[in-house]
Amino acid sequence: MTRPEPLPGPTGPPPVVVLGMDAAGRPLPPPALAALAGAGLIVGAARHLAAVPVPAGVDTVTLGALAPAVARLAAAHAAGVPAVVLASGDPGLFGVVRRLRAAALPVRVLPAVSSVAAAFARAGLDWDGAVVVTAHGRELGPALNACRALPAVAVLTAPDAGAAEIGAGLAGWSRRLLVAEHLGTPAERVTRVTPEQAAGRRWADPHVLLSLAGAADDAGATPAGPGGAAGSGGGVGPVRRDNQPAAAPAAGWALPESAYRHRDSMITKAEVRALAVARLRPRLGRLVWDVGAGSGSVGIECALLGAAVIAVEKDPAAPVADNAARHGVDVRVVTGDAPAVLAGLPDPDAVFVGGGGTDVLTAVADRSPDRVVVTLAALDRVAPAVHLLRAAGYTVTGSQLAAARLADLPGGSVRLAATNPVVVLTGERP
Repeated sequence: MTRPEPLPGPTGPPPVVVLGMDAAGRPLPPPALAALAGAGLIVGAARHLAAVPVPAGVDTVTLGALAPAVARLAAAHAAGVPAVVLASGDPGLFGVVRRLRAAALPVRVLPAVSSVAAAFARAGLDWDGAVVVTAHGRELGPALNACRALPAVAVLTAPDAGAAEIGAGLAGWSRRLLVAEHLGTPAERVTRVTPEQAAGRRWADPHVLLSLAGAADDAGATPAGPGGAAGSGGGVGPVRRDNQPAAAPAAGWALPESAYRHRDSMITKAEVRALAVARLRPRLGRLVWDVGAGSGSVGIECALLGAAVIAVEKDPAAPVADNAARHGVDVRVVTGDAPAVLAGLPDPDAVFVGGGGTDVLTAVADRSPDRVVVTLAALDRVAPAVHLLRAAGYTVTGSQLAAARLADLPGGSVRLAATNPVVVLTGERP
């Protein structure tokens, strides 16, 4: 047997030390203090620079725009000057580590408790089933749709992309929110609110938002000091068996019709559903409308793949909600006649139209989703739908699906039983 060889030690200039500042407010550990004591350059936000012992005579850079600071760090590293970067919590989680590595700077990371871990700890909640997303420096929509789709989401916020904006976007979804402001400081406050209450308040930056499934039946200002807990109103729900809160469904998709309650076989057949879901391209961060939902099978399978879903159905007795609960996904059901009921809904990324006439398709196209998928059994409706989507600026493709399924015959033989052919149209924005 050969003995394993140890990894080689570092050569050349020392790596940039990225020092996480503890959201829990604990003192710096000895390795962090040693890195600061030996630094020739320290980079960080003003609040972080004020919170650490900066040796006399050491150059500091107060973070504003990141690019000039990275350039300064690169120059210091090339000159062999030991440099330290101060960051919040765990800088490897949506933090500065990625940017430094992209600049080809070697890094040594000394992480602290992340703000997300601290927020869940303050609330006294487990979070092994939660998803962490960020709205910092990014479009708000994907983070908001994650909150709409999943039962436990932590959001790293930014000015104009925080609790107020997310609360406003969660109108119509049953959620309770916990907002953690100024974690690890004397001004720390963790507050439990409804989405409507969050939308009507101003929140201090930085803050972390926890979005949890279920209504906040007794929400209100419930501050907690360091080490305290703001009442949570419940847990975050079960952990998925595969440990992946937003992974592809363990049971797959294009499930048989028997996996759903439906009436008189009024359900999108599995073969058609497989293509429709593929064309919709659902994933975490996207919002899908299922218009004319019926049993809700298409929307539910989009939700199983991580998308936020609104199912629109005129029949209040349709089994959409029961089927969603059966499959363990949160689908918002809107009851009413399309196209009128579509007017108040948030803009979708993709729409499945399984029912309604050209007036419904017109209303959908007017909202300019990236993708529109339409299923049609009547051939006389195909050409008008194609022309309508093209006139709205979509590139249209289509297929007719004609499946034949195995069926048993007496004596152990089998035959093929044809299903009704269906045309699937896909409109895609160039």
